Amino acid sequence: MSSSKSSTQVAIIGGGPGGYTAAFMAADLGKKTTLIDLDPNPGGACLYRGCIPSKALLHAAKVLSEAQEAEHWGIHFTKPKIDLDKLRESTNAVVGQMTGGLGQLCKARKVDLIQGRASFTSSSSLHIEGADGTTQELSFENAILATGSKPATFPALELDSPRVMDSTDALKLESVPKTLLVVGGGYIGLELGTVYAALGSKVTVVEVLPTLLAGADPDLAKPVAERMKALCKEILLETRVVKMEKAKGAVKVTFDGPEGTKAEQKFEKVLVSVGRSPVTEGLGLEHTKVAVSPQGFVGVDNQMRTDDPTIFAIGDVVGQPMLAHKASHEGRVAAEVIAGHNVVFEPRAIPAVVFTDPEVAWCGLTEAEAKKQRTLVKVARFPWAASGRATTLNRNEGLTKIIVDPKTDEILGVGIVGSGAGELIAEGVLAMEMGATAKDIELTIHPHPTLSETIMETAEMIHGTSTHIFRPNKG
Repeated sequence: MSSSKSSTQVAIIGGGPGGYTAAFMAADLGKKTTLIDLDPNPGGACLYRGCIPSKALLHAAKVLSEAQEAEHWGIHFTKPKIDLDKLRESTNAVVGQMTGGLGQLCKARKVDLIQGRASFTSSSSLHIEGADGTTQELSFENAILATGSKPATFPALELDSPRVMDSTDALKLESVPKTLLVVGGGYIGLELGTVYAALGSKVTVVEVLPTLLAGADPDLAKPVAERMKALCKEILLETRVVKMEKAKGAVKVTFDGPEGTKAEQKFEKVLVSVGRSPVTEGLGLEHTKVAVSPQGFVGVDNQMRTDDPTIFAIGDVVGQPMLAHKASHEGRVAAEVIAGHNVVFEPRAIPAVVFTDPEVAWCGLTEAEAKKQRTLVKVARFPWAASGRATTLNRNEGLTKIIVDPKTDEILGVGIVGSGAGELIAEGVLAMEMGATAKDIELTIHPHPTLSETIMETAEMIHGTSTHIFRPNKG
């Protein structure tokens, strides 16, 4: 086994959206940069095992759904034939295209890409075990920790069986089980549950809380819950999985339901999607001054500095929200600070998107948070039943809402559920970053007929008027 020594100005551990964004920014700012990751090209869990493959599969699920919905317009298709190998191949091709492109950007920027596992030996050095069996010692001036997160689990959900999957396993699409239990009613479980249901699985979703998508306001989550009820075999709320056992050709699952009721069911496969946990173990952080919380998160300030002056951290390892776009912006900030720029990470809004059908998206303050904080707000909701564009799409279940400060009219939050909500939410994020008021959006002419008009009309409703919604004057 060969070993070598080298040095760099900026060492980045983890090649996900935060890591490669930081690497590219550091290189663009003139720093000698080294990016270390276990995968052959940048991309991380998001591109290889998360965001991108899941959205490719969700697109396929949407095509299947739209083929069924075409009957509303008098268009009839024969039952689709699913070529699972081709679907898997197409998804992998998307991943390969994107990760390969990032590899080319590394070369163009002269970022030194090392495939291997890195661990700190001090506050200025790393030990790297290469994928080719070599080892090397890398000294650095600054390091950025961007190791991301991994699927979380609990003792009751751990069973050594190929029939029990996490999100990474589910995205491999090795087969379409006749019956599938999805443990967890959050965004990962619902997105993947949607895929498998569209492909033919009889899906059951179990969630310990009383609602699906607990992070979203109830009025935004409701249309998704109704859609999932129609798509799935069963939705079990306020129910906990207390045991999983191997059975012949299945997994036997014991449930603890409302008021302590017990039940057992068998499933061909089980998908465990109960959140994600930060990856901070095995990194040699004990050889540095980096502080790690009992939950495994790394503490940072608003310039992404850890307690060790030479080491920065970004992305999922620093805490919620665990979102790729948040990590990317944190990565840019860390690289700029290392280059001597006076910048901080202080976003006024970070959008969250759930790519179910319909999609759910929100940014800024939610109504639930406002109630918890006892913050006085004014809320307007525009139902998509009054949207001409939503009607042409036969998707009237949507809703757009805006939350404002009643004294200043400043926008505090925006929420959207409906077709394309993930694209529409960007206007709300921009409005918040610019300090816009509801009046600003009301006076902004939106194209007709579009779904974006619903944002303008919601802003109009803040001030008591809306062209397509009539509210009697109570005065």
